[in-house]
Amino acid sequence: MYDLKEVILKLKEIIYNEKKTKRVFDKDVADALSIPQTTFATMKKRNSIPFKEIMAFCANRKLSINWLFFDQPIDMLIKETDKFFQIHYFPDVRASAGGGAFTFDENYEVLSVDRKIIRGIVGSSNQNIDAIKVDGDSMEPTLQDGSIVFIDRTQTNILKDGIYIASTTAGLFIKRIRQRADGMVELISDNRAYSPELILFDEVQIVGRVVGNIESL
Repeated sequence: MYDLKEVILKLKEIIYNEKKTKRVFDKDVADALSIPQTTFATMKKRNSIPFKEIMAFCANRKLSINWLFFDQPIDMLIKETDKFFQIHYFPDVRASAGGGAFTFDENYEVLSVDRKIIRGIVGSSNQNIDAIKVDGDSMEPTLQDGSIVFIDRTQTNILKDGIYIASTTAGLFIKRIRQRADGMVELISDNRAYSPELILFDEVQIVGRVVGNIESL
């Protein structure tokens, strides 16, 4: 059983080293996790751990979430890989929810995350998940600008309802995708202020399906 009080102590240590203040209080931790102070106090009392918010906190600071919960260094994780999801996080890649963006490259970080933590975020059984950030507001309210999305590259069948990452000549897009009988595909935004975009099917490569997300801090 995880102990939220112990996790809070480590979070306070991280925040202290960032801000160099005399003391770090629970309210500072709540602010860093973007959780209302009253909600955070209730969670602490009930030992209800905000996994998604802590994961975003760690991802933005390039910290090992396994160190935070288990005091496990990366070399220790290698020996027990079956217990962990391997997430490839591309910090320099943006999937556009508005306009063109970068393509995938080899500049990624491997985040090893305990199954118990990731289970509620990623529904996919695939252990090799990619993570990138969202640019733009055209997928709001489903995905916020700056959110981190998790991608299962084995899921490329757009006949299955969902949100996909599509590589096009204009860049990398994150959209709902519908194939039409005339050889075109529609890139559909959740934000109704944006009209669907039409692209030839032959000019679209489906990178994978979005299987989870966390809001960035």
